[in-house]
Amino acid sequence: MSRIGKKPIEIPAGVTVTLNGSEVAVKGPKGELSRTFNSDLTISVEENVLTVTRPSDAKEHRALHGTTRAVIANMVEGVSKGFEKKLELIGVGYRAQKQGNKLVLSVGYSHPVEFEVEQGLEVEVPANTKIIIKGINKERVGALAADVRQVRPPEPYKGKGIRYEGEFVRRKEGKTGK
Repeated sequence: MSRIGKKPIEIPAGVTVTLNGSEVAVKGPKGELSRTFNSDLTISVEENVLTVTRPSDAKEHRALHGTTRAVIANMVEGVSKGFEKKLELIGVGYRAQKQGNKLVLSVGYSHPVEFEVEQGLEVEVPANTKIIIKGINKERVGALAADVRQVRPPEPYKGKGIRYEGEFVRRKEGKTGK
């Protein structure tokens, strides 16, 4: 039995979960999310507790069980609390700024790199070397943060680049001269 899959999901006050066959719609104070899951799994809500059960111990069902439960738990947490990722820019002259609905990065290239912020996500730039990405969909928040980081990933020699807040970058020793 999947340890993650068999854990029940507590539905907090102010959050409603609607089941329509294999589609789950979650509505809360921060917004609304819906997603269709595999119809083999049984999703049930009883007295503010949501459970996911699988029909058999087949490999496919075991794989889907924990994943489905985790995705639904993230949907419930997203509409009640929301998610955020923090990024920091490290390097001389590296800076970020928000212009309307765009995030503009100056990270050592000959041109600024622009990101169009999609609907449902919010980007804040509290300092010119810090970026905060917020939203209710954990998958989209993480994807945008990964895309921003990929513009200039941290390099191991000087540690310059865009990194997640608190990320450890293993440093390497440079060349030795004779």
